[in-house]
Amino acid sequence: LKLATPTYGDLNHLVSIVMSGITTCLRFPGQLNSDLRKLAVNMVPFPRLHFFMVGFAPLTARGSQQYRAIT
Repeated sequence: LKLATPTYGDLNHLVSIVMSGITTCLRFPGQLNSDLRKLAVNMVPFPRLHFFMVGFAPLTARGSQQYRAIT
């Protein structure tokens, strides 16, 4: 995140981006991970782990969003 002390707002923003990306396959039609069960099977690396393992690295800091505007 490139933040020395991230706030709850920063962490909530990161979680919202990750969850939005993960659940895209549920909101739009397609063949990949078309239901929540398939999504859970593909997101849990080992059967004994019960939580999703998400790898996400934002390419830019939240403060530099002015440079990411669509023109």
